[in-house]
Amino acid sequence: MKRALLVIGSVVVVGLVAALVVLRIVGLDPRERRPGLWLTGEPAGVVTDWSFTDRYPTISVQTRTRYLLPHSVTVTCIAYKGQLYLTSVFRQGSPFPEGKAWTSDVMRDPHVRLKIGDKLYDVKLSLVTDAEERRIVLDSKAQKYPTARVAPTSTTYLFRVLPD
Repeated sequence: MKRALLVIGSVVVVGLVAALVVLRIVGLDPRERRPGLWLTGEPAGVVTDWSFTDRYPTISVQTRTRYLLPHSVTVTCIAYKGQLYLTSVFRQGSPFPEGKAWTSDVMRDPHVRLKIGDKLYDVKLSLVTDAEERRIVLDSKAQKYPTARVAPTSTTYLFRVLPD
């Protein structure tokens, strides 16, 4: 009996490792509200003007989790005066940053990978706390996403994209 359990356990572990190796090779990009793992694409260089992102309604961000697997999600982005910002909306009662895996990961380790189109960018995120900067960028967000509705009881958090 012990031998059978050991064989079954070994097969399960080998299967999981094989699945992770395959996913690492082919990636697993997020889709709309479904999270993913590794982002796939072509590495890109350093960007000084992010205004080209205006044509993308959403982009993907890959964070580093505590358990060594990447976590990727789809987020909205706003370029303002060449600077890129990512947003995350938290419903009333949802704690920041723990309410979402990706924001919790970013607050622990700000080094992330962005996927914009088919290009990958290694950057760092910084939470925006300045009230005036938040107001200006959120006004720009309202122009980019005129039909987006956020409940008045929700809170939108902004992350500024910085070179890594």
